[in-house]
Amino acid sequence: MNTCTEFAVFRVAKENVNKAIELSKQIFAEMNEGANAIKYSNVLVKTDTPEEICWHLEWVNAEAAESTTAKWPSFPSTKEFQGMVIKDLYYGHFVSAITA
Repeated sequence: MNTCTEFAVFRVAKENVNKAIELSKQIFAEMNEGANAIKYSNVLVKTDTPEEICWHLEWVNAEAAESTTAKWPSFPSTKEFQGMVIKDLYYGHFVSAITA
């Protein structure tokens, strides 16, 4: 099975960027609990707009991404994180278009 890459971009208030990053890491751990569905995770900050953060997740496969993200409302840190989000800017899953 091919891995699946997720990008999600959020706008938060400048004063909440650090807390949003910490909550992001906590949410990644909550999503990975018991399933190890996430192979790699990172939080990026936009170079010219630091209040925009981007999640870059590498899932074991598209099915794991879909089933785990469907549980988004149930993760303990989701509500606090979403309370900091001013705007959801982008969300999507991608698989490789190039085969070896």
